[in-house]
Amino acid sequence: MDELGQRVLVVAFDGWNDAGEAATAAVAHLRGSGSYRDVFAVDPELYFDYQYTRPQVRLEADGTRSLVWPDATLSRPLHPAAGSGEGSGDGTRLWLLSGYEPARAWQAFAAELIDAALREDITGIVALGSMMSDVPHTRPISVFSGSENEALRTALGLEKPTYEGPAGILTVLSTAAEAAGIPCAALWASVPHYVAGHTPSPKATLALLDKLTELTGAVIPRGELPGESLAWEASIDAAASDDEEMTDYIHQLEQTRDMWDSPEASGDAIAQEFERYLRRGGDGPGQKGPGGPRDGDPRRH
Repeated sequence: MDELGQRVLVVAFDGWNDAGEAATAAVAHLRGSGSYRDVFAVDPELYFDYQYTRPQVRLEADGTRSLVWPDATLSRPLHPAAGSGEGSGDGTRLWLLSGYEPARAWQAFAAELIDAALREDITGIVALGSMMSDVPHTRPISVFSGSENEALRTALGLEKPTYEGPAGILTVLSTAAEAAGIPCAALWASVPHYVAGHTPSPKATLALLDKLTELTGAVIPRGELPGESLAWEASIDAAASDDEEMTDYIHQLEQTRDMWDSPEASGDAIAQEFERYLRRGGDGPGQKGPGGPRDGDPRRH
């Protein structure tokens, strides 16, 4: 945990990095569980295509309407870490960076955000992502944990990514951070593809937060997430019970997952699934599921 330091920036972006909204929901949960102040936001005119990421109209409490523009915002925690004395410096504190994946000028976008992180004296970064995978909703959510940083891999038991191919904004940001001397880790949750594009996945969000706690030692209240995860799983069970083809397909996924989890299975199985996902460009599994061909997350481009 010391390798990431005590001022850790947690990053998630809406886009193809965010199947089932698991990653952005994790950051939203962190924000809702504490007190934060926004300290930096990019200029949306420089980085977003409004035909792709449109501004939203919001109705205010007084009945007036306002426009909310796409953004990427860095937020600072207002209070000391739980369990630490005021001003003692003990305990990990989590800064937050969330927003939309930019449509252009990715290098400038990353440079601005890393400059802001350096001004906040950030000591480590954990990037959160979620991917559509051939996994069953009835089993624990797999989380790929990796890093390009050798010290982090050794200390925290992380995987070394070997993927080659198209990259997302999390990779661009992490590369810029490492170049600036900020060590980075990445956590990717595997979300069942047959629900990832239709409903938020609190079970995947919970898995990311559990792994984040393991990596950083930060105290993260889980709130209603455990109950929401059980309800999410039960709702899928109910839907599948009326569809014999879906039930059979889920059973096949369960058998495959159980083989992964067996003592004889390779420890590289999750890493291999993660790399297959990236090679598909975030499109989700290449085979047909019960609902026919899948186009993946349309926000990935």
